[in-house]
Amino acid sequence: MTDAAAGLPPRPPITFRTKALYGLGAAANIIKQRGITTFLLLFYNQVVGLPPAMVSTAIMIALIFDAFIDPMVGQISDNTRSRWGRRHPFMYAAALPVAIAFYMIWNPPVGWENEALFGYMLVCLLTIRLFDTFFELPSSALLAELTSDYDQRTSMIAIRSFCGVAGGLIMQLLVYQVFLKKNADGTGGILARDGWQMYSIVAAITIFTIILISSAATHHQIPYLRQPPKRKITVPAMLREVGATLNNRSFVALTISGMFMNVSLGLKTALELYFNLYFWGLTQGQLALLTVTGVVASVIGVVAAPKVAARLGKRLAAITMFFGAVVALLLPIGLRILGVMPPNGSNLLFGILIVDFMANGAMAIMTGVMLQSMIADVVEDSEVKTGRRSEGLLFSADNLFKKIVSGVGVFVSGVLLAHVAFPQGAKPGQVDPELLRNLALIYLPTIGGFYAVAITCLFLYRIDRTTHEENLRKLQEGVLETRTSDAQIEAASPAATGPAGDLSPVSPKA
Repeated sequence: MTDAAAGLPPRPPITFRTKALYGLGAAANIIKQRGITTFLLLFYNQVVGLPPAMVSTAIMIALIFDAFIDPMVGQISDNTRSRWGRRHPFMYAAALPVAIAFYMIWNPPVGWENEALFGYMLVCLLTIRLFDTFFELPSSALLAELTSDYDQRTSMIAIRSFCGVAGGLIMQLLVYQVFLKKNADGTGGILARDGWQMYSIVAAITIFTIILISSAATHHQIPYLRQPPKRKITVPAMLREVGATLNNRSFVALTISGMFMNVSLGLKTALELYFNLYFWGLTQGQLALLTVTGVVASVIGVVAAPKVAARLGKRLAAITMFFGAVVALLLPIGLRILGVMPPNGSNLLFGILIVDFMANGAMAIMTGVMLQSMIADVVEDSEVKTGRRSEGLLFSADNLFKKIVSGVGVFVSGVLLAHVAFPQGAKPGQVDPELLRNLALIYLPTIGGFYAVAITCLFLYRIDRTTHEENLRKLQEGVLETRTSDAQIEAASPAATGPAGDLSPVSPKA
């Protein structure tokens, strides 16, 4: 139901300050994520001395744990009743534990055996994953409650995306230029343990502060947020609710698209440095400029995304930008194979790559913003069909399937490198050009095929502006009634509605 139909007071306009501070919350997640994905293996292997297989195993266990804990937290938060609403109790509860665990993981005890260090690292990782989910998932789900406006959702996600990118980049630059900067006399650097302690302190305090600020920024909105109905529900009934909620054609289309997109992103990320160093022959200075270009591209993407979505509609805009991003990613490699790109080391080549990198980055950011906004629009579509608000479950299930396949792209990249027999310890400029050509020839159709499936699935998404407004109209008129008892849930289960599990809304007149 809409706010009026749910008996909520009229919501005051959401100010830009609220939007910005709500979006700031994404920085806490990205700072944590960049730390774990970029630095953790290096730190525990090279600084602490833990075998890389043990570090990778701990990270994999934590990733699997995180993937399956998401739907549980989502479903629980959807059904939580408190004076602070459904989301805020989890968000506030996350701040201190995740900050302490993040600090502790970078300060393991000295002198412990490998097995003890493995256990220490794993406990810290699981704690970080659990309490980060306590904040990030309810915070993401809150979007669909803060506004039902088709265009405003896109603008708020754009702000959130920018804050995440900017926060993660700033902390990464501080790592290289402040906390772990290599001194002229050779001291310091990323292998100096003392620098990691300072990084962990600053990062932990930053994460703690951002979570509290972002949560408090939307606290005044609690009176206007939904409360789930009072009811007693059994575990089987809750599982049936989960199945009914996820049985949404548009959501399934987005989920499958996201899975193939994540496989492609894993493959792209794993091989990007190989192509930049060996295929294009870029220097470290040029790679740094590409990083700055990525920031500029992110700004362009988050500013342009709401405007493009408003003009084209979210689905068409997402498909168009997605296709453009893929073309920008693959075109230079294809042109090099055809022999029409400038030679390595030339300013013209680097200029082309800068422009192409910016175009790819901007369109990729725009695609991500619109896909998240499309997930938010599924909330009302699902409510029309099931009679329940399930923002947390929908966002968590989307994350679940993406995380399950997140390692596939990295695995595929290893298979491609092994297939072409890429040499270990290779230096830029000394790899056989024919080998690099073979890598490009197998890379293009592989990643292009994954992306093609991801884009094709978006055509099955059915919620446009008209559909969304019609869903809001139905909810406004109160033609639906939330199922509040186990008997009603049982009656609406797939077993009771026939093999197809077609869930018809329950009318007040029924």
